[in-house]
Amino acid sequence: MNSIAVVDYGRGNLRSVQKAFEKVNLRVTITRSPQEILDAAALVLPGVGAFRDCMQTLDRLGLIRPLLHSLQAGKPYLGICLGMQILFTESDEFGPTPGLDIFPGRVCKFPESDGHGAALKIPHMGWNTLLRQRNSPLFDGLPEDAYFYFVHSYYAEPADSEVIVARTEYGTRFTSVIQKDHVFALQFHPEKSQRVGLEVLRNFGKVVQRCSNSSPPST
Repeated sequence: MNSIAVVDYGRGNLRSVQKAFEKVNLRVTITRSPQEILDAAALVLPGVGAFRDCMQTLDRLGLIRPLLHSLQAGKPYLGICLGMQILFTESDEFGPTPGLDIFPGRVCKFPESDGHGAALKIPHMGWNTLLRQRNSPLFDGLPEDAYFYFVHSYYAEPADSEVIVARTEYGTRFTSVIQKDHVFALQFHPEKSQRVGLEVLRNFGKVVQRCSNSSPPST
């Protein structure tokens, strides 16, 4: 299996993600090379920071075209936190900012209260569970009540509910996992989610392996 490329846009806990993949015996390469992104077997875009900064940096580094090409070609992709949010049409963070528009929808800030008059602490930080809407290979072998680690102030609202794999409760019921074909994205951080997070990464590796085995040989 060719290397999984972890996209380096100058933000994010890249080394933590790399070490988590290595713990489940998956080889990853941290890169900001457009050609390495095009050549990789799969892509991972981890993320912390602001949506606008991320999109501007991806543009400045010339990474938007190879990302879009890879996604449109059906290459496995795993978006983590901000790496999930940039898949959508636009974000409200610091004013409307266009995203990659792979999925129609908006990225919105959490409300200031929980709907019952109590103030909601933002960011949403800590352990929380998933309310699974449908199956995904990322969660094979994991219990329904597993806890995952979240750190975020914004969340995605997909226009198409068919892409939603799971939601999570925090003041509102927000989308926490999406999937369409080989595009997977998580609002939580698997690299911070201990054993269950490592299992998610292991399962992503199995998806990548299946895709690599089914691809026609290069000529």
